[in-house]
Amino acid sequence: MRVSGVLRFLALIFALVTTWIFIRSYISLNAKTIRLPRWLSLVTKEILVRAKCGLAKPCPKEFFAFKISSGAANVVGPTMCFENQVIMSPVKNNVGRGLNIALVNGTTGMVLTQKCFDMYSGEVKLLVEFLKEIPEGALVLVASYDDPGTRLNDETRKLLSSLGSSYAKQLGFRDSWVFLGAKDLKDKSPFEQFLKNNPNTNKYEGWPELLELEGCVPRKIP
Repeated sequence: MRVSGVLRFLALIFALVTTWIFIRSYISLNAKTIRLPRWLSLVTKEILVRAKCGLAKPCPKEFFAFKISSGAANVVGPTMCFENQVIMSPVKNNVGRGLNIALVNGTTGMVLTQKCFDMYSGEVKLLVEFLKEIPEGALVLVASYDDPGTRLNDETRKLLSSLGSSYAKQLGFRDSWVFLGAKDLKDKSPFEQFLKNNPNTNKYEGWPELLELEGCVPRKIP
């Protein structure tokens, strides 16, 4: 009886020790699994804050971050972001059919103005006047929506080309176009994408797919 009592006592001690070790390991594991996501979330948050306009990586010093998306068919309007500020978007309700244009101070990054011009049934002279009044040193952001080219004439194409566009002369009915240029740019802008309306290659019925243009544009030194 004494031997069996000792064995029972030892078995009880073993069970208590095993249970204590298990509980301690479980709590320690949970603490690690809780701390890891918090650490990762802080890193992710830091990266998101630094990468303006959703770019994959931050722009160098003395460069502005931007992202321009054209409209999708005649359903979803275009979006423009500059230095993490959304200038134009369907959510802001300040986009429209045709050409959506924003002007930004090339030195300070301050938004000067934004307007949309109906190039299907609107007055092209309004666009001509706007383009002629662009101030020196201004960056010009452009995004198409639905139809950006029907009303364009030779004068407007020449003015858009003077901003550094390589495709303004080709822009036509329901083409997709995104562009960033500047007043009286000497060379062609490297920031431009163009997709022709083609029934054989269109992603949407009657329209090509939307275009996205993003990058870092150098700050103009005064």
